[in-house]
Amino acid sequence: MKPGIHPAYGPVVFRDKAANFAFPTRSTATRDKTVDWEDGNTYPVVDVEISSRSHPFYTGTARVLDTAGRVERFERRYGRTS
Repeated sequence: MKPGIHPAYGPVVFRDKAANFAFPTRSTATRDKTVDWEDGNTYPVVDVEISSRSHPFYTGTARVLDTAGRVERFERRYGRTS
């Protein structure tokens, strides 16, 4: 790796405010806001909109679209081509 061209990579806490969930990891993302973590250290905190705790796919609340109905409606409207 070339020295001086890569961003700083260090510990950071990502916090999902919608699900009241936070997890520590390492990242190049940094913010001025900090949080005191459970281990007694202070880390920069990055607020995110969606995490695995609030994403519909992971929580099981994802909706399934009725694609068969859409295809039938398209065929009724524009006819079926052979």
